[in-house]
Amino acid sequence: MRLGGNVFYDGRDAKEYALLHVEKGFGAALCPDWISPDNPGEVREFKKIMQEYDIRIAEVGAWCNPLHPDKKVAEEKLQFMIKRLELAEELEACTCVNILGTKQRGTWFGADKECYSEQFFEEAVAVSQRIIDAVKPTKTKLSFEMMPYCFLDSPQEYLRFLEAVDREVAGVHLDICNTMNNPRRFYNNGEFIRETFGLLKDKIVTMHLKDIALRTDELTVMFDEVLLGTGGIDYPVLMEEIAKLPADTPAMLEHLKTEEEYDKAAEAVIRFAEGAGMKKKGSRWSV
Repeated sequence: MRLGGNVFYDGRDAKEYALLHVEKGFGAALCPDWISPDNPGEVREFKKIMQEYDIRIAEVGAWCNPLHPDKKVAEEKLQFMIKRLELAEELEACTCVNILGTKQRGTWFGADKECYSEQFFEEAVAVSQRIIDAVKPTKTKLSFEMMPYCFLDSPQEYLRFLEAVDREVAGVHLDICNTMNNPRRFYNNGEFIRETFGLLKDKIVTMHLKDIALRTDELTVMFDEVLLGTGGIDYPVLMEEIAKLPADTPAMLEHLKTEEEYDKAAEAVIRFAEGAGMKKKGSRWSV
């Protein structure tokens, strides 16, 4: 496992960015917003520096809604994803990642009944194929994050999706918290984690690490993201399963507000990793 997360850097210097990761003990990094395919020299320099400090570029984000109900908007987002996948290929990042999107007009990620329809499934498959075939990547993969608001909320559905896409460079971006959309699964998430890794382990390219808590005083189901280690996700089981993955697999902390929170979350991950028999070996944690 290569642990990574936000390092709160506002500059544009690749070496400074890499050294902040080294300082935090991170072996993986996000592609920062200031890296653009419009500046190929800067892209090459960034890639070189990150390799020099043994920091793997985990993901190039392509956060948008390529399944927008407005076909013109959807096409614009699809073209944006193609450019982001090209950047990921140039950087040799683990993945270019997005969510599938939504048919809701109010947000780019929110729930809509159409997101569980067979037509939505088929559109998602076609979009993935178009993006991959436009770039034909060999050094990175295209992945979509598991989400609670569409069909991509279980390992079985992810496998069905990958089989339909039928491209070797389609991978899995795993976020266990995002699959928790009902209390039954949440309370038995250790068993669900083992099932998920058992089905998807060979296809997992990157992961997000966070934690959630179920509100027990509400009449409807509501989850809150909380500091890692203080919620209900079974991290001992999760770390046991992560320990079985290739040691270069990035696991990225996310959605925390302050540097102090990221530090505490990283400390919690390290405790769980050590509990699973992992040890730090250079930029990686492995058994």
